[in-house]
Amino acid sequence: MAKTVSHNFLRLPHDLPLDSGQVLPAPAVAFETLGELNADRSNAILICHALTGDQYVATEQPLTGKPGWWVRMVGEGKPIDPRRHFIICTNVIGGCMGSEGPASLHPVDGESWGLRFPVITIADMVRAQAGLMDLLGIEVLAAVVGGSMGGMQALQWAASYPGRVRSVVAIACAPRHSAQNIAFHEVGRQAIMADPAWKGGAYAAGNGPSKGLAVARMAAHITYLSEAGLTAKFGRHLQEKTAKSFGFDADFQIESYLRHQGLSFVDRFDANSYLYITRALDYFDLAEAYGGQLAGAFAETRARFCVISFDSDWLYPTAESRRIVQALVAAGRHASFVELSSPFGHDAFLLDTPGLDEVVDGFLKAGEVA
Repeated sequence: MAKTVSHNFLRLPHDLPLDSGQVLPAPAVAFETLGELNADRSNAILICHALTGDQYVATEQPLTGKPGWWVRMVGEGKPIDPRRHFIICTNVIGGCMGSEGPASLHPVDGESWGLRFPVITIADMVRAQAGLMDLLGIEVLAAVVGGSMGGMQALQWAASYPGRVRSVVAIACAPRHSAQNIAFHEVGRQAIMADPAWKGGAYAAGNGPSKGLAVARMAAHITYLSEAGLTAKFGRHLQEKTAKSFGFDADFQIESYLRHQGLSFVDRFDANSYLYITRALDYFDLAEAYGGQLAGAFAETRARFCVISFDSDWLYPTAESRRIVQALVAAGRHASFVELSSPFGHDAFLLDTPGLDEVVDGFLKAGEVA
């Protein structure tokens, strides 16, 4: 990333134990907040971001200058409202927006961690978030909310810290990564590592494997869309031309769109972070620690759950959300579930999807009254 910005962060006062058995020395956790914590500290909502997201959920992203990634859900008069809630969003560890990650400086030699950074899991990300909540003086969260990888973090919160969450909203996610999900991630990682500029993860800031990272982003972005959505938006329309070139330039609008997505991504994301975060997703299997019984992950929590899926999402299809709900019911937990109709595929949780705001708003308000 050519542009350098500073981020708000706190450094944990202790080393962070990781699922791998390694330890991350006093990691930094970058975060943004909106609203005010009330007198009894009962109105805090943690929003967890997806793979390529960050802590700028409803404020301007400093690298791109664009609005926060969930301004349609977070803001005054919206379901997650800073007039009612103290809203926290962190950059996950392993990320590249101020939290400890492979681009951070190693505490011993002051050089970037690179591939010396330990492999992390979704549970490790949540463990770091819990450490931040301790520093902020928040013992119990009113809700943990997230879509995609953020939804997985929300579920992990209920499993890892059953007494610290009152409500969970898990959108467009799954209880584990499938073989297909892992396969797509491996294609992206191989594209990055095949770029000569990757240099075994030891590239200099601003001189990373931009071509490989762009291809990785292009491949992943396809999985966030739906065939119906792609057809409606692009079809087979040509890009600013009236005839095929009979070459390998971007003849079709969809080709130009994907190239733009790839090129713009490299300006705001670190290639090594992409490797680490996709690996954390691949390792995610919430039932694994409970003998393969997903209901066991929810045995201790008393949180209310809202699980939302989209009918055009083939990355984390509705069947995966139903598995979560079935496990919640088997564990005796309060579970609300809805499948919403949308042409937008997996990205529907970020876009103007009819019914999404109403479901989230109603669920959170019901929890505030209860």
